[in-house]
Amino acid sequence: MSKPLRLIVFDVDGTLVDSQADIVASMTTAFQGAGVPVPDRAAILSIVGLSLDVAIPQLAPGLRDETYAAMVQGYKTAYMQLRAAQGTQQSSPLYPGIRSVLDGLQAVPEYLLGVATGKSRRGLDALLAGHGMERLFLTQQVADHHPSKPHPAMLLAALAETGVDADQAVMIGDTEFDMSMARAAGMRAIGVSWGYHTADRLAGADVLVHRTADLPQAIAGLWE
Repeated sequence: MSKPLRLIVFDVDGTLVDSQADIVASMTTAFQGAGVPVPDRAAILSIVGLSLDVAIPQLAPGLRDETYAAMVQGYKTAYMQLRAAQGTQQSSPLYPGIRSVLDGLQAVPEYLLGVATGKSRRGLDALLAGHGMERLFLTQQVADHHPSKPHPAMLLAALAETGVDADQAVMIGDTEFDMSMARAAGMRAIGVSWGYHTADRLAGADVLVHRTADLPQAIAGLWE
């Protein structure tokens, strides 16, 4: 008897790639361009995973809508310039071991891979192309088309696209936003400790993983 299809959805920044240097630099440029005091590094990393139009107001509440719009655009422009200057593999390097984990998961017949990210469509496309991963993810959910995490819209869309039931799916991420999103979608959640939120903020995870090499076993163990 064949096994049921299972959907494995990954967050991107802080889970697959370490883009914190460019995130902090781009946010700094956006705030300086608007003449707004720059948050510290820890504050910036605390909102990674949220869509920019949600993240920036959290970092600097009480500004005018046009100021926020300018800061969002300033961030996007700075990020694109950094990626163009350095190349994707230096700008947003894969965490050690992640590529082999992804390739191994893709080789399992019943596994379908996806991503759910606060990145834009253009940003995700550039990242995947830069790492040669365009064909790895069957479903790709981005900030352009959904409310920000932790709203479950991205995961609900991924489930609908693949036809997988929520109890046969898992969200893997490094932030509490990923854990909350999974819960809201009725999915399991795996937290990874190498990203941008501390382990205590990942209390909503079914499993907490500390090494990339342990991900396949953690995933398989969810359905054993």
